[in-house]
Amino acid sequence: MTESHRYGAPYLPEDSVLSLEEYLAMQRAIGEKTRYRVLSELLAESELSATELAETLEIPSNRLHYHLDKLETVGLIANRKRKERGADGLYSYYAATALGEAIMTHGVAELLAEERELLERYG
Repeated sequence: MTESHRYGAPYLPEDSVLSLEEYLAMQRAIGEKTRYRVLSELLAESELSATELAETLEIPSNRLHYHLDKLETVGLIANRKRKERGADGLYSYYAATALGEAIMTHGVAELLAEERELLERYG
């Protein structure tokens, strides 16, 4: 379907990978300040452990894990594990997914850039 919604927003293509509900769930997930901060930090640093995130963002670990779970459930971040040289067991870290990067780059970031532009032009 190539026609537009009456407000200019395109309809989902018939072969869309995600449903409208999934896209809206992503928007809701980053609509919460802590999750927005987590995703922003992961995009800035590429990958971080939960401990590193908790320290950097000054968030208690139990509260952070709640938000990490929400972001992971909607596909905005991934929890990856790998074996570290000389260490026993697996090292767990979080990274933004391509969808996480896209929603921040083409969603919130564009809105913030547009606001800055309007303030510079008319402010």
